[in-house]
Amino acid sequence: MRLPFPERIPLDYTFYFAGILCIIQLLEGTNGLFSLCCLFFILVSVVAFNFAGGFTRPTGSYVFFFSTLTLIVGLCWKAILGEPADSNLEDPILGITVYLGCICSMCVAVIISRRITAKRAFLRNTVTESNMQTATVGCMVTGLLLFFINIAFPNSGGNGTVLSALAQINQFFPLAIILGTIHTIRRSGGTRSVNLPVLISILFSSGVGIYGFSKQGIIAPSICWLLAAASQRYKVSMTQIAFGILATFFLFHYLVPYAQYGRNFRRETVSGNFTVVVSMLSDLGNVREQYLKSSEDNQQAGHGYFNTPQGFFDRLQAIALDDSIMVYARRNGFDGIDPIISAFENLVPHFIWKDKPQYHGGNEYAHDVGALADEDLTTGVSFSAAADAYTYMEFTGVFLLAPILWIILFTLFDSLCGDLRQAPWGILVALVYSHLGPEGGLGGIIYTYGYVTFGIVFSAIVGAYVMPVMGTLFIGPEGIILRRGAKIESIPNRLRPASSKS
Repeated sequence: MRLPFPERIPLDYTFYFAGILCIIQLLEGTNGLFSLCCLFFILVSVVAFNFAGGFTRPTGSYVFFFSTLTLIVGLCWKAILGEPADSNLEDPILGITVYLGCICSMCVAVIISRRITAKRAFLRNTVTESNMQTATVGCMVTGLLLFFINIAFPNSGGNGTVLSALAQINQFFPLAIILGTIHTIRRSGGTRSVNLPVLISILFSSGVGIYGFSKQGIIAPSICWLLAAASQRYKVSMTQIAFGILATFFLFHYLVPYAQYGRNFRRETVSGNFTVVVSMLSDLGNVREQYLKSSEDNQQAGHGYFNTPQGFFDRLQAIALDDSIMVYARRNGFDGIDPIISAFENLVPHFIWKDKPQYHGGNEYAHDVGALADEDLTTGVSFSAAADAYTYMEFTGVFLLAPILWIILFTLFDSLCGDLRQAPWGILVALVYSHLGPEGGLGGIIYTYGYVTFGIVFSAIVGAYVMPVMGTLFIGPEGIILRRGAKIESIPNRLRPASSKS
């Protein structure tokens, strides 16, 4: 079986899927208008995905992650559980109307951005087959070096410092995984996908995620490998599929609850936090039980979409919290343009504007809907771009503000990265979009204009010109030459690279 990397999804199959889901929803007691809006949401999502170029372009990945992880996965799981799709929501018609309006606006933004995107990606030729191996090693070594510097000098990473700036743009471990995976698949003719630097980068970055109770840190390395391997149409064996299923089960069943629950017990010191990590990892079953109990408490507070806690599936939908904040805004007034201005102000680095104001919209909104304790002033709760757009400027935000921001986002990164099958930088953007799409809000989009753009350009330049030199210091120039003896075999059914003109 080859990993899918679709350029488009057939509309007829989409219609059958959406139609069957709509019928199931009606049989389970869902309001007819809500079900019809869900059907159109799915259809428009696929149209936007196809117009964007599917997974071959960064924009297609944003459309996919926004539509599936904001609403579609939640709707499907609701249907499997036998629950009406509009249950446990304060105003389901408002929520689904906002979502439908946003996906239509996003589709328009995709069409417009495709017309003004640069024909030749700016970063298309910054890495070659000849330096990809040493670049992989260089990225891995640099990632390790930065990690140990932060451990050795824990107080040197404050706002406005060099280490703080590097932390904002540090993509060396993901880049090592992506470059190494692509290189290994190409050099082996599709028989292997992991080499030693890739394995070290995956294990080490996942370990850092476990130590920091970061769900994104734990999952991101696997997503990096999956996106890179899928872009090359890597063929997986039945053994690999079985191992992947078991690993996914363990990840979602144990490690995600561990990350969600464990972050409440983080310690400031390395030794103290390490003790907490070891204690929880040694009793993952009990940690999961405690997490489910806290989820039940959250369910009783009215912030759950499903009738009972569903573990990781509670995190694969945004409509429950989005519904709460949209209803709150309609009752108490809309924020206007001020949060957008604050988000653009936040792009100014600390070393230029040391006393710049900090806006924590996720924390403030979570307090508004009662999702956080009054004394919690640091936790950021995620809301989707759809909820932000409505909360800021009602339907003007949905049909005017959001599409303007999306047009800039889509044009910017498609122009920088181009086709994901030609260069790895677009896969880094897709990784960012896996988080930004469903829960980054509009503020996250604006943040991406600055720090993520700089990080991608920085990664491309450093990865292409500096990391090969760094890697050569460790494996020598022969590191490439010794491996040129084997003939590079073609990979059957691999997606044909896009024309260099596109």
